[in-house]
Amino acid sequence: MPLYMDIHTVDSESFTVEDVVKAHMQDLAIQDQFGVTQIKYWVNVDAQTIFCLMQGPDKNACHMVHKESHGGTACNIIEVSDDEFNLYLGEGKKDNDLAYTNSGELDTGYRTVLLLRVVDFTGQYGHTYNEIHRLIKQHQGTVIIQPEDDFMVSFVHATDAILCGLAIGNMLQCIPGHVEFNLALASGRPVDEHGTNLFEETKKKVQCFCDVGLTNTMYLDAGTRALSEKEHISSRVQTGEFKIVQNNEILFMIRLFDILNRIIPDPDFKSEDLNALLGLSKSQAYRKIKSLTGLAPNKLIQEVRLRKALKKLKKSGNTIAETAYDFGFNSPTYFTRVFKNRFHVTPTCFSKISPTK
Repeated sequence: MPLYMDIHTVDSESFTVEDVVKAHMQDLAIQDQFGVTQIKYWVNVDAQTIFCLMQGPDKNACHMVHKESHGGTACNIIEVSDDEFNLYLGEGKKDNDLAYTNSGELDTGYRTVLLLRVVDFTGQYGHTYNEIHRLIKQHQGTVIIQPEDDFMVSFVHATDAILCGLAIGNMLQCIPGHVEFNLALASGRPVDEHGTNLFEETKKKVQCFCDVGLTNTMYLDAGTRALSEKEHISSRVQTGEFKIVQNNEILFMIRLFDILNRIIPDPDFKSEDLNALLGLSKSQAYRKIKSLTGLAPNKLIQEVRLRKALKKLKKSGNTIAETAYDFGFNSPTYFTRVFKNRFHVTPTCFSKISPTK
């Protein structure tokens, strides 16, 4: 039977772990009636959220167990694969199904996700990937399998994620050759109130930071810094090397990310169109975009097109012309010129460079 995970949000000033344990026992008492097996659950007292992992015939059966046992129905239920669950949440232990970390703390289910994109324009630094893997392991990170050539890593503790990001960023910044990277950290819930995938909102944040953020810059959402400050792991880590993104800035960057992903193939799309879709004047859009991405709107549009072209050129079977037209360039000749100006290598030469992790 498939695996499902849900989220419950509790609006109560007297919310306690004991209340959740009692509700879970009520679920166990009737779960057989619906063919459901409760496996594990996570409690975050501060955020007043609960996440339940269960096996059952369908979402409705899982919903009915909670409804009939105590009435505390889930805000959302998603189907999860066993492999993905184990990568994000498999670490740790449980006591009567209640989740704990390996160090014995209550496991909130929240994770910090690190996304790293590295581009080696010389093909000489393939060994760097081994060092990145070593640093991830050293800081208790779990690499999530990705379809593209990125590192996405899950951490139980925000502090470990920040220290890992600092170590990787400092290492990459010391490479003398032509290497660029984008690195982002964000924290969040395994199941959101809307969505269909594990850590959907959190993954979108880090993807957004890496897609539209400054190259060779480390982004950190304010929520992750706050989580780290609450953790009692050695002394407080320093986050001065990160660009801290506040919640209102995150919302703006996600809007920007969504718009750019939608219109990138249109060669006629200009900064004026972007300003209109954002609902901002020219000066307002310029200030907000420049402060978060380091680029003027027109330059950002071209930069996003070029970054997407980089990723596509890594895949075999794509011609320079196909890549140019796919990402809104009017001609392969123009694409080749701006690509070389930006990356100091032609698209043809870059497509032949294929270092592996």
